[in-house]
Amino acid sequence: MGIALYPEDGNTAADLIKHAALARRHAVSDGPGWHRFEPGLDLPLQAKRSLQHDLRIALKTGQFCLNYQPFVAIQTQELAGYEALLRWDHPEHGRIAPTDFIPQAEECGLIVPIGNWVLATACAEAVSWDDPVVISVNLSPAQFVKPGIEATVADVLQRTGLPAARLELEITEGTLMDDTQNALRTLTALKALGVKIAMDDFGTGYSNLNYLRKFPFDKIKIDHSFISDIGDQAEAETIVQAIIALGRRMQLDVTAEGVETKRQLAILRGLGCTFAQGYLLGRPHPADQLGQHLAREWRLSSDDAVPQLATSTATSAA
Repeated sequence: MGIALYPEDGNTAADLIKHAALARRHAVSDGPGWHRFEPGLDLPLQAKRSLQHDLRIALKTGQFCLNYQPFVAIQTQELAGYEALLRWDHPEHGRIAPTDFIPQAEECGLIVPIGNWVLATACAEAVSWDDPVVISVNLSPAQFVKPGIEATVADVLQRTGLPAARLELEITEGTLMDDTQNALRTLTALKALGVKIAMDDFGTGYSNLNYLRKFPFDKIKIDHSFISDIGDQAEAETIVQAIIALGRRMQLDVTAEGVETKRQLAILRGLGCTFAQGYLLGRPHPADQLGQHLAREWRLSSDDAVPQLATSTATSAA
């Protein structure tokens, strides 16, 4: 219940209804109960609307840009590809974090055109690179379920000239839940184009193993929250070890996200993980600063031998 009283909270019926509705919205978010309108209660709503308005302007005026973070083949330690990461440089507020503006783009329906821009821009920039490495692009749930996504991807590949085998599309587990039959048809159509499909943030959501069995994935990505604890927590290391072993048994590549230390990298190498991504291997950079990375290889020095794992037993299914 939201409450607004005359005359403290408004002099007209319209103002009282608006303020009571706003108070009710806060009551709902706070849990069962009631909330009395108070001055400034609508400031977060105003900020949200302002940000969504600025997002529309940003899309029209080219305020977005892409940074690229490398991922590396652990066993050979050669550059395998880049993940495209969206950045927004606001003319007044500076760089705005994706965690702040992506949810607003999803709420106001802008995530689909923004996602399509990311896809087209990443492919266009990747095709000019000297090394034919993979470019990985995230598909938002709204983008994935929108009819014709496979046609959109096919059109981008045709227009940019990027070989389909160099494009990897990342999908979150939650995207597959609502309508698995349509999701299967869409993924099958995308795979028919020749692109790679990766399940992002594996282990943080529903982790339904049926998804790996039913859907044509090429890769699973272990969330950084697990990687940050390997070497310190046996439980985290056991989970990572099991995911890597599962990937190998199902002939799926495995990428570990958030690798920040040589010890983490060495443990992942010992467990047979396919790829690693994180600040240890490279921070995100604009396309015009990638030249130094394209020819670079990362090597474990002699004192970075694989350490003794915290877990006492190996996964026999590997």
